[in-house]
Amino acid sequence: MQAGRSPVVCLPGQGRAYRLPTMLATFQADDAEAGNAYSISEWRLEPNSDGPGAHSHEANDEIFRIVEGTMSVLVGDNWVDAPAGSVIVIPAGVTHDFANRTDKHATLFNVFIPGGFEKNMPAIVEWYEKNG
Repeated sequence: MQAGRSPVVCLPGQGRAYRLPTMLATFQADDAEAGNAYSISEWRLEPNSDGPGAHSHEANDEIFRIVEGTMSVLVGDNWVDAPAGSVIVIPAGVTHDFANRTDKHATLFNVFIPGGFEKNMPAIVEWYEKNG
């Protein structure tokens, strides 16, 4: 075990939740828990709703695993309809987005490497409140 870190156990319903108009982001491990090595979160989208919008992270890789429904994921210039069980790896610098284009909820599990993403969530929630 890396010095200064302990095992993380986050049971269903636990974590730090951030509600956005059509999304619920729940962070299960980040910052000190993960030694900023990674950030783990789950993103649940309402039916027929957009995700965060096309963007990239210059210094961070992301791993998506679809755990519920079918999530449409932008990978570079291409949209992929990814059913539950799909895994998509987004290297740093690659434009990406996700959306739920179905009539059922869709959820993706996200690993952000290295960590530190959660510190952006209060500003993201505030932006949605003002512009949503």
